[in-house]
Amino acid sequence: MGEVEAAGMYTQDGTVDSKGNPAVKKNTGNWRACPYILANECCERLAYYGMSTNLVNFMEDRMGMAKVAAANSVTTWSGTCFITSLLGAFLADAYLGRFWTIASFMIIYIIVRSRAGAILCDEWGVRSDGGQKAAVFIALYMIALGTGGIKPCVSSFGADQFDDSDAGERRRKSSFFNWFYFSINVGALVASSVLVYVQTHVGWGWGFGIPGVVMAVAVGTFFLGAPLYRHLRPGGSPLTRIAQVLVAAARKWRVPVVSGDALYSPLDSIEGSRKLEHTEQFRFLDKAAVETPADRASSSTAWRLCTVTQVEEVKSLARLLPVWASGIAFATVYSQSSTLFILQGNTLDPRMGTHFKIDSASPSIFDTLAVIAWVPVYDRLVVPAVRSVTDRPHGFTHLQRMGIGLVISIFAMLAAGALELARLRSIARHGFYGKHDIVPISIFWQVPQYCITGVAEVFVFVGQLEFYDQAPHGMRSMCTALSLTTVALGNYVSTLLVTVVARVTTRGGKVGWIPDNLNVGHLDYFFWLIAALSLVNFAIYLLIPRWYTYKKAAGEYPDAIGGPKKILKPGQTSLLC
Repeated sequence: MGEVEAAGMYTQDGTVDSKGNPAVKKNTGNWRACPYILANECCERLAYYGMSTNLVNFMEDRMGMAKVAAANSVTTWSGTCFITSLLGAFLADAYLGRFWTIASFMIIYIIVRSRAGAILCDEWGVRSDGGQKAAVFIALYMIALGTGGIKPCVSSFGADQFDDSDAGERRRKSSFFNWFYFSINVGALVASSVLVYVQTHVGWGWGFGIPGVVMAVAVGTFFLGAPLYRHLRPGGSPLTRIAQVLVAAARKWRVPVVSGDALYSPLDSIEGSRKLEHTEQFRFLDKAAVETPADRASSSTAWRLCTVTQVEEVKSLARLLPVWASGIAFATVYSQSSTLFILQGNTLDPRMGTHFKIDSASPSIFDTLAVIAWVPVYDRLVVPAVRSVTDRPHGFTHLQRMGIGLVISIFAMLAAGALELARLRSIARHGFYGKHDIVPISIFWQVPQYCITGVAEVFVFVGQLEFYDQAPHGMRSMCTALSLTTVALGNYVSTLLVTVVARVTTRGGKVGWIPDNLNVGHLDYFFWLIAALSLVNFAIYLLIPRWYTYKKAAGEYPDAIGGPKKILKPGQTSLLC
């Protein structure tokens, strides 16, 4: 009876409170802890988007950069902001834990941000001074280091507040990811409206200074919730465990694979993790957990004999890699909203009424508004409706949700290409071929491409966050970072595409698709190219559901990955099939 009461009183997923004791359900975690985490993320994202949203115009106007160079500089910097998340994730999973990693990098971020803000806010003539240009880029990449350490840990730390072994908390965790992305976009909304206006009409000093103050608020908010948080202990270096499995399997390449029940599976598991059940995929890796006579005769090291849980961690990671890779094409689409969409908007009629003009970066607010409007609709209406049909807690499976978003993103590029085609026809009709000529098409015709991108985000990016469930418990920060790395790679792919297209299309003295004067270019061709690449990416993505096998922790509930009482049928390898 006492064990039953203890099971009901404490979390069963290995989380502890701030003092290191088993977490009491009624006093810690759950939604009571999440407002502080969501408010922190909202403020941090406001600070980030306050810098990134209008950065392409800053580089073109203040730094005198050409359009291709400005667009590439922004996407390369944005990509670095995401790829540095690997550092923060490693420290969180291996040594510091998610709370102290977030806290440490936020303090570093504020120190760096205050110095970087001073450099960016300086009212000097950047155009003629290479040293000042270098100072700008040093400041930006210092910010990339700070924000990268925070990114992979916040969503994972928020998910840690919900006990996987509790059906009610598990359902609430699904909603958390939706509202987490909602809070990101509330911050982005303020950045793309208020801060863009301040940067353009008041000054870059105020526009880049305010985000620094907001970041200080983010730190204070995060620490306010400290007594309520649940923590998963760090489990040591995940990279070491991966290497151990690969080395042990390679050493035993001649050893025959045995059944799952015969593999090495001691009672104790990895610190901060849960034991994983054996799966049949990637059987070669099972060799690492085969206990040979030599292993029994002497005390084997982890470099010769690994546990089933260690092997299954590596298998889970291998299964997730193609899922994340499919998001690179979408990240390439998404990166256009902060680069070429804005440069396209610079050529359109910015008037709203007779006395007011909006900035070319301001229509990005409709991307944010689409997310803010669609998240509650999806969470409160779509998920329950689909759940009633599929019996799955999330409604759609994670892969179905991402696939829908990938399809929607293609239409965002088609909308952008259609607008560009209409713009070029208007230019030909009126003869507006000058570099500074404004085409008589309202900038609000960009709203559809931004809104479609926003709806696609809710499916793809939140779907990627929900794959947190499929990450091994001891590698969740690292897996979140790898997911974010697809955004980095998408930005780098955009940089590469713009560079290659600019070089190829300007051969023989031609103007090219993306010249400094977009009125004589063919930006529509570039949008068609990305749409075509996205379509190819989706065709490849359709192969993943037939191949993917969901992981299952030992003792996991039946509806952990599919739906209440939904078990795999004989011959079925995935709940998506």
